[in-house]
Formats: sequence, C-alpha cells, structure tokens
Amino acid sequence: MLVSDFQYDLPPDRIAQQPLADRAGSRLLHLNRRGSWQDRNFREFPDLLRSDDLLVLNNTRVFRARLYGHRSGQRAQPPSPHNPAARDFLRGRIEVLLTRQVTDNPNEWECLVRPGRRIGIGEKLYFYGPPGSPPDAPSELEAEVIERGSFGERRIRFAPVPDFFARVERIGHVPLPPYIHREDDEATDRDRYQTVYAQTRGSVAAPTAGLHFTPEILEQIRARGIEIAEITLHVGLGTFQPVRVEKVEDHKLHRERYEIPAEAAQAINLAKAEKRRVVAVGTTTVRTLEYAAKLAGGNRLECGRGEADAFIYPGYQFQIVDALLTNFHLPQSTLLMLVCALGGKEFVMGAYRHAVETGYRFYSYGDCMFVE
Repeated sequence: MLVSDFQYDLPPDRIAQQPLADRAGSRLLHLNRRGSWQDRNFREFPDLLRSDDLLVLNNTRVFRARLYGHRSGQRAQPPSPHNPAARDFLRGRIEVLLTRQVTDNPNEWECLVRPGRRIGIGEKLYFYGPPGSPPDAPSELEAEVIERGSFGERRIRFAPVPDFFARVERIGHVPLPPYIHREDDEATDRDRYQTVYAQTRGSVAAPTAGLHFTPEILEQIRARGIEIAEITLHVGLGTFQPVRVEKVEDHKLHRERYEIPAEAAQAINLAKAEKRRVVAVGTTTVRTLEYAAKLAGGNRLECGRGEADAFIYPGYQFQIVDALLTNFHLPQSTLLMLVCALGGKEFVMGAYRHAVETGYRFYSYGDCMFVE
C-alpha cells in the first residue's frame, strides 16, 4: 500500500488558524459506514450516540513544551519592550520541542531542535525567561545535547533544578503545530489548545477531537445515561511524525506513554461483553485501546501503563473500537490512515473531498468527523 494513496488537495485557507469563539460551534461530518454522510453541527453529537454507548476520552494534558533559547557562545535577545523586533529575535534563537521524557532519567528528554543541523553532541543550550524578561537575565534552564538523531531529533540532559515542570510552564510556549502560521502562541491558546477534561500532564500536542467538548456537552451525554471512561495517552512523535517512506508498511511509529486505569478497563471489557459500542474520542484513544487489546490477545484489555506504538492502517481488524469522533488530518499522515482503516479508504477519502468542497475547517482548530 502506497503512502501517496492517502493524498488529497487542501487549499491553505481551509486550515484553521484560530479556534472558534464557541468550542461546540464546530461543524461535524457524520459518516455512516453503510455508505452515506451528512453535514451536521457538533452540538448534535450527544444525539448521535446510543443510550448504551461507552464513550472513551483521552485525558492527557498539554504542557508548554516549546522552549526558546540560545547555544553555547551565543546570546539571542528575547522579545521584550527593549527589543520588540521579532525578526532580530528569530535570527538568534534556537527552538526546542520536548517530545518525550526518558523514563529512567527524568532529567533527559527526547526533543526536536531547530535549526537542527547546527546543534551537535556536547552543545550547551540555555533557555531564558518568559517574554518581557530583561535581556541580561540569567537562563532559567540549561541542557547539554547527548545524542543526535535524524530529522532534527536530539536527546538532551537538563541540569537538575527544583520544580522543573514549574519552570517549563513559566518560560515555555504552547506547542502549536507548524501549520498554524503565527509568530507565536497567544493567551487564548493556553486555554483552547487544551480539552476541558485534561488532567494528566505529558502531551506535546492536543488530542484535538476533544477540543470541541464543553462541560455542558458532557453533561448532556451523561444525562442520556451514556457512560464515559477516561484513559491517558501522552501525545508525542508517534502522533505527528511525518511518514517518510513510500510504502505504508515500512513506516515505524514512535512509542508514546499511556495508562489505562482499572475502572476504565472494566467498563470497556463489560461493554464488549455486552456487545455495546465503544466510541473513541480521537485517534490517540483508538491507538491506546487497540494496542492494549493486542497485548491482552483479544477483544478485551488489561489495566496498566506502558508505551504504545500501534500503527493502524487499512486492513487492520479492530478489536475494541466501534466508532470514532476525530478531526480532519493531514494528507499522507498515520492519523488519516487510521480513520481510513475504520471507515474504509475510498469512503473516507471521498468524505474528505466533500469536506474540502463544502468549506469545512481542517486540522487542530478545525471541524470534526464522526465515523460509525
């Protein structure tokens, strides 16, 4: 199967650059796998669920994983009232996106670095304070590059500091995806690039299907007697890494940390035993549940934590997930392949063409699709 089979044309103006004022105001393309689709609004989503459905959410929390700093022997001036020229700032700074904390050493992180070609092993990196800090302020965090990979990947070791994550949250930036063409994150992103049910810190990108939910929508779902379970998958490179091979089968997914609590596993296993639908919110939820089912050897799963690398594409036989709420994904991405595996490749790609033609908003801050 070729990666190019999952290509579609998308005008740049269809890529949502800002969130809607109303989270639940998004459009929803409703796909029935028997061969039809309807244009709806996300506020109708609770009514599309069956009263005995089990809805599964990914409660991961995005942290401010994008850090700006400078290399050994250089000093980039942070933007401040004394230096408002962003162009001058961009010339001097480096950008580090923390993607995965190394489990056996909490001071070590896998990350992406820009400009990557200039950052070698042994390089010291210095990260300064939040915007508005004095240009001569000391660095808040320091790190050394200890391994170098391809495509800008690095492993860095931070000098130990008290309250590491508190510093990252203070000086870091919301890790908006590169197709959102803004100089930097804005105050609204700190709230809107986060689900209303986010709990467990660890993601470097939002599980975007969940961004449409409001407390009121969740209450409507519960009021219908629909059960909700929560699991955690911390979004990292496995979710957004580009596919750089020609054949789908040659792609290897990065591992991402997950946890399935005992109560969630029990609820999911009971739903499967009673032949009730398991409805996943987001592709990250799908990959977590299907990976755990594979470990358990069937259409049930065990509670616990681990690292998932489930790569799902057409031909895959789903063990747990029966329906999916998801945003629209990039061409030739593993996320689009997953949706095609559930909904049928030709059907889903046709629905994508319809969404483009009828003005749906795409990607993280865009509209959504319900496949059942």
